[in-house]
Amino acid sequence: MPSSKSVIRTLAAIPGTSDPLTRFQAWKTAARVHTLPAAVVPVLVGAGLALGEGVFRADAFSLTLIAALSIQIAANFANDASDAVRGADTSARVGPPRMVALGVLTPRQMWSGVTIAILLAACAGIGLAMIAGPLVLAIGFFSIIAMLGYVGGPFPYGYHGLGEVFVFVFFGLVATVGSRYVHDMTAPTSAWLLAIPVGLLVTALLVANNYRDLDTDRDTGKRTLAVIIGREPTKWLYAVLIYGAFVLIVAFAVAGWTPLPTLFAAMLAPYAVGPVRTLWQNTDGPSLIRALKMNGRLHLWTGVILAIGAWL
Repeated sequence: MPSSKSVIRTLAAIPGTSDPLTRFQAWKTAARVHTLPAAVVPVLVGAGLALGEGVFRADAFSLTLIAALSIQIAANFANDASDAVRGADTSARVGPPRMVALGVLTPRQMWSGVTIAILLAACAGIGLAMIAGPLVLAIGFFSIIAMLGYVGGPFPYGYHGLGEVFVFVFFGLVATVGSRYVHDMTAPTSAWLLAIPVGLLVTALLVANNYRDLDTDRDTGKRTLAVIIGREPTKWLYAVLIYGAFVLIVAFAVAGWTPLPTLFAAMLAPYAVGPVRTLWQNTDGPSLIRALKMNGRLHLWTGVILAIGAWL
């Protein structure tokens, strides 16, 4: 058992601060805990649908949650390491500190963290395969490959304007439908439809993040979608994603394609105005970080109410 001294071993301080980080704090920062609800929401919606249809399995839910969180953390670690190596994280960057770029953790340490997170996801995936069949392993495999290819490999598509597509597909469609599938090996239409607003809101998070980093990404050669299309189109895209999610929630429920109580999630639509207005009216880092936090809360609570509505 490691001694308390080794557990609280201090590392380099973040520039602008005087206190050194502990190893736990460094890894917690690299994991970007504030992003984890993006992985939780699809699992909740899938579980809500399963509860509503009387097929919910607690073991499937627990393993899916472990797998989703592990893949999200692995993605954050990989992003930290890859961006540092490619020179995308400079001193001019606005946003949460990156541990490899700051020299707090080494690339090798960070990639070890990626490996551990992937192994944990794989163990959960094997358990899910015993419940819901081998298709779950295929879903997990392609999710991990897509995650690693976001900022790594010969063609990091996050650097070529394709990050939003990846997030919508894997954190929206695949995650939500997959989270429903593991309970009884079916993927009803309602799961596919609710996956769309879930995907739109989480994609909006990436759009806001890339809008905040537009100038530094452009200077370092990271061609995100925001860099490619510019500020004004990005602002319109963000508004369409946020407001479009609530339009679809209402349309699907009224049409009878999704459980009617999911309509209650539309009550959160007024809270969509805050992040959209903040992004439209500001370009400074602190304001856009505030928009990201509002977007994150909106995504989380919309997912919670969709899950409860699907259950009812």
